[in-house]
Amino acid sequence: MLVADDHCFVSFKDHFSKHAADYAKFRPRYPQDLFAYLGSIAPSRQLAWDCGTGNGQAAVGLASVFDRVIATDASATQIANAQSHERIAFGVAHADNSGIASETIDLIMIAQALHWFDLDRFYAEARRVLKNNGVCAASAYNLLHVEPAIDEVVNRYYYEVVGPFWPPERKLVEQFADLPFPFRGIDAPKFEMTAQWNLDHLIGYLQTWSSTKRFIAAHASDPLEQVIDELRVEMGGLPATTERHLATDPADRHQGCLKTHRR
Repeated sequence: MLVADDHCFVSFKDHFSKHAADYAKFRPRYPQDLFAYLGSIAPSRQLAWDCGTGNGQAAVGLASVFDRVIATDASATQIANAQSHERIAFGVAHADNSGIASETIDLIMIAQALHWFDLDRFYAEARRVLKNNGVCAASAYNLLHVEPAIDEVVNRYYYEVVGPFWPPERKLVEQFADLPFPFRGIDAPKFEMTAQWNLDHLIGYLQTWSSTKRFIAAHASDPLEQVIDELRVEMGGLPATTERHLATDPADRHQGCLKTHRR
C-alpha cells in the first residue's frame, strides 16, 4: 500500500468516511466505454493514477485497460472499503502529495472528486507525476434521471430539503465545465452512466449525499422522511425488488461530464 508522508494528513474535508461502506454499495458505476476511451488517448497503458478514488469505483474500470493502477484517497476508511484487485495498489494520500515517483503516470483520473481538491496544489502534483504527453482526465455527474415525476421529487430534495446543507464545493460540480484546467485540452465524447435501481437502492444513494449527512447532524432527524413516501408512490407502489432504469445527468449538460487534457 502506498502512503504519503504523515504531515499531509493534518486535515481534509472528509464528508464520506463515516459511511464509506454505503458509498461503496450505493454509488453508481462508471461506463466501461469511458475507460476504453481513456486508454486510447494515453501515451501508453502502463500506469494510471485514480486520484480521490473513494473506494475504487473508477480504479476497477481503469484496471481493465491499464497494466497497473495506483488508487489513492485521503480517507483511510474509504480505502479500507475498497475491493482488492491484482492490478490496483490502493493507498492513503492527499491529491497534492501522492508519494508517486515523478514522470511515471500515463493517465490521471479524477472521478467525482476534483471539486474537493486544492486545485493549484493538485495541478502542480499532476504535472510532476505525469509522463511527457500524459493525460489528466476529470469527470463529474450531477442529478439522475428516472421518470419526470420521480425526478421532480429528487430535485426538490436536492435543492430545497438538503440544499442549504451542501458543502460550498458542490457548486463546482454544477459548474464543472468552467473549472480551471491548466493543460492542453482534448475534445472528449459524452458518456452516460446507467443503472437498474430499486427504491431501496435509490434511498441508499440519497443517504450517501454529504448534504444528507450534514442535515442529520444539524437536526438529529432524517431528511429523507420528507420525500420517501412520495418516492414510493411515484415508483408505483412497487415492492423493493422492482428495478427502474436511471441515468445520471452530466455536470454540464452541454459540455458533457469529462475534461481531458494533456500535460
